[in-house]
Amino acid sequence: MLIEGARRVGKSYLSKRFAENEYETYIYLDFANIENEIIDLFENEMTNLDMFFMKLQTFYGVKLVKHKSCIVFDEVQRYPKARQMIKYLVADGRYDYIETGSLISTKQNVQDIVIPSEEESIQLNPLDFEEFLETMGEKILADFIHECFEKKSLWVLHCIGKQ
Repeated sequence: MLIEGARRVGKSYLSKRFAENEYETYIYLDFANIENEIIDLFENEMTNLDMFFMKLQTFYGVKLVKHKSCIVFDEVQRYPKARQMIKYLVADGRYDYIETGSLISTKQNVQDIVIPSEEESIQLNPLDFEEFLETMGEKILADFIHECFEKKSLWVLHCIGKQ
């Protein structure tokens, strides 16, 4: 699954929390700050997935469990070759994968790679303030603010803000 969206909407946070809560173990690869050893794995070990996964587990100190682990490719647009390899990793079937990427960059950084047909894409949009308040359990406050705007009684909001 590829989670696309604007910068700073929570793609990384959401993917890590999901992997943490729904899988026995996970490995998080941040391609914005990826180590050279991991790039070398993608460059040199993709023909031998047993070795690839063994080295990945050793590097991160995480034991991956077949069908119970997830690997997160964060900021995958920064290393399109990893995105292209999803086809082979999914076909291998050992683990699940989540990719995240900025909306524009995932569309632009695709020259010289084949986009995997296995890639299911969803878009993550930012919350507006009302949605944020409701998510935080503040529906009453959200309704009150909405009512103040409807009645154009912004002075009440100003007074609340000073408290």
